[in-house]
Parts: sequence; structure tokens; C-alpha cells
Amino acid sequence: MSNALGSPAVTTRPRPPLRIVTTMLHLVALGLFGSFVFALVAVLFGVGLGLTLVFGIGLLFLVALVYVLFGVAWFETARVSGLYGLGVPALRSVPQRGAGLGGFVRTLGAQVIDSRMWQGIASFTVAGFLGLVLLVCAQNSVWGIVSAALSAGGRTVTYHPAFGPYFEAEFGALHPLAYLGIGLLSAAAMVGIALLHRLITVWIAGAGAEAAQLQEAALTAELQRAGAVRAADVERTRLERDLHDGVQPRLVSVGMTLGLAQQQIDSDPEAAKALITEAHTSTKAAITELRQLARGIHPSVLEDRGLDAALSALAGRSHIPIALDVQLEGRCSRDAETAVYFVIAESITNAAKHSRASEVRVVVRLRDGATLWARVEDNGAGGARVIPGGGLDGIANRVLAAGGTFRLDSPLGGPTSLEVSVPCAS
Repeated sequence: MSNALGSPAVTTRPRPPLRIVTTMLHLVALGLFGSFVFALVAVLFGVGLGLTLVFGIGLLFLVALVYVLFGVAWFETARVSGLYGLGVPALRSVPQRGAGLGGFVRTLGAQVIDSRMWQGIASFTVAGFLGLVLLVCAQNSVWGIVSAALSAGGRTVTYHPAFGPYFEAEFGALHPLAYLGIGLLSAAAMVGIALLHRLITVWIAGAGAEAAQLQEAALTAELQRAGAVRAADVERTRLERDLHDGVQPRLVSVGMTLGLAQQQIDSDPEAAKALITEAHTSTKAAITELRQLARGIHPSVLEDRGLDAALSALAGRSHIPIALDVQLEGRCSRDAETAVYFVIAESITNAAKHSRASEVRVVVRLRDGATLWARVEDNGAGGARVIPGGGLDGIANRVLAAGGTFRLDSPLGGPTSLEVSVPCAS
């Protein structure tokens, strides 16, 4: 079972009495359909155990049972968190514990003993039982109120749900006020059941919420660390390639040219002078390439004047037209601005080299004062994919290391669009 990075959805907490009514509706639904879930669990467990010795067929049912239990727990965790606005992290399957069949078995075993899964199942079981009790109370509430109205009008009561036959067998036809009292007490019991459900399920959910949040934070930190390591590795590979293919051959050529000039300086001063001039020109070109490499590591204009100025300078050096739309109020953290800058720079480079685009549009916004968002779109041929070690791989890992999100949409035929969101204080 794989794990993925995610965050809990923002929930709106309903207010009383709406929350009580919503809780009752939840319990009614669980009371009606929960029995089907429990029946399915019982069938899978019974058939799984019964057929385990028949060529191991029962193991398939037991594996299906684990997935069903996880689904029930996931649903219950999301239901309780959304109903009461708890903000509990979504239940996630345990990380993969190795490759092959052995890894799958270890992962399945770890899932079986996962405490959060069983907390969700316990909460679902309690809610299902309370839902059945609430349905009985609802029937008696309706019965009591209707019976009160009928008996007050001199009509015979013929509707006998739940506890109705018991009351009438013991006491005979009741007084209208007695019927009404039963109805109102049943309605009050429904409210009490809703409050009891909240008390129990919030306690169960809260028992694992802190651990789940710590686990979520640890997972996020681990993914960010892995993204940073991967991004650094991709950047190092790029620098090695640029130095090996660009500056290094040029400096070797300068050394050879100066060596020839040294040999000819006595016999042919004019030729030696020409060779020195050529070496001087090559040296200046090498210095220019080194400056470009340094700018690729971290442009000084980004540090001094911010993202808007750095992107303007980037657009000015581009070989294809750049429609730049940057609206920022203030500065973000160095890491956030650097991540977004290199996303845009790499996207423009890809558009110029690979997509045959004739125009690139760049939009940058600061959303809610806390998220730096950017979108880069070109009108090229599309078909861009994240390849390990490639430019887009470096983008994805750099954004992940900064705690952001990355989305690429590049169908064949174009257009290609890339969106990133990075926390401003990353």
C-alpha cells in the first residue's frame, strides 16, 4: 500500500442546532447501511478463514477484508473530521515495506496493526449501533405523537412500532398525554444519542489526531528532504555538464593558443600577437559563460531587487517573446523566490529548446499573502514529461523541497502549462 503526500481539507464546523440535526442524519444513514458493511466484513472473514486451507484461496478474501476495513476507517475518519470540524489528517495507508511479495505481506501486516485504522473502525461501529438505537427512538417518537393525536380525537391507535406493543400490553390504551410524553421522551433521547455520538467519536478521533499530525509532519519533512537532495543532485549534474561542455574546452583552447604564441613569440612576433589576441577573446567568452553559470546557481538581481526584477532580466535575455505578468506586494523568503525563479527559467529554456514555441506567457501572484503562485504557458508542440535527471525533474524536486506543489499539463500538440505554488515563508 503506497503513501502519498497530502493535507486535510479545510472544514466548516456547523453550529447547533444544525450540528445536532446533521449528526442525526449521519446516524440514520449509518444505522440503515452500517449493517450491510458489517455483513460484508463478516462474510469476508468467514469465507477467508474457511477457504484458507483450500489452495490458499481464502487468503484473497482476507486481503480484501483488510482493504475493506481500511476503506471503512478512512470514511469514518473523514466523516467525523468533516462533521465536527476537527481538522484530523486523512487516514493514509502505511508506506510500502519493501518490494515483491515479501514487501507486500509486510505492508499488509503493518496495515492490520495500524492503530488509526482500528480507531476509525471502532468509531464506525459505535456510530452504527447508535444509529440503530436512534432509528428505534425516531419510530417511537413518531408513534407517540401520532398516537396522542389519534387518541385525543377518539380514534383507535393501530400503529405499533418498536416499544409500542409493550406499553399497550402492560397498560392498555394510554392517555393522549402519555402517548405525547413517550413521543417527546423519544425525541429527547434522539438528541441525547447525537450528543453521545459526538462525545465518543471526538474522543476516539482525538486519541490519534496528535500522532497523525506528527506523522504527517514527519512525512512532509522526509519528502522535502528527499526533494532537496534530488534537486541538488540534478543541479550538480547540470553544472558538471555545462562546465565540461562549455567552459572547460574553451579554457583548454586558451591554454593551447597561449602555448603556440609562446613558441612563436621570437620567430614570428606578429603571429604570436594574433594568437594572444585570440586567447584574450576566448578568455572573455569563458568569463561570460562562468557568469552565466553563476547566475544559474543564484542570480544576484534576485537577491538584491526581488523576483519581479529577476524575471524581467530573464525575459530580456530570452530568445523567444515573453509576456510577463507579475503582481507582487512585498518579498517572500529566499527559498520561495529562488524556487519559483528557477521553475520559470527552466520552463522558458524548455520552451525555446524543445517545444518550438513562439511565445511564452508567465503569470506570478502572491495569493492570500502566504503562497507564491506562478503559471508558465507556451504555445509549443507539447508532450513534455518529467524524466529523471531532466530539467522538469529538477523543477519538481526543487518545488517539493520548498514545501510547494507542482502541476504539469502538456498534451501532445500543446499547449504546455506548468503551475507551482510555494509557501511564501518556506
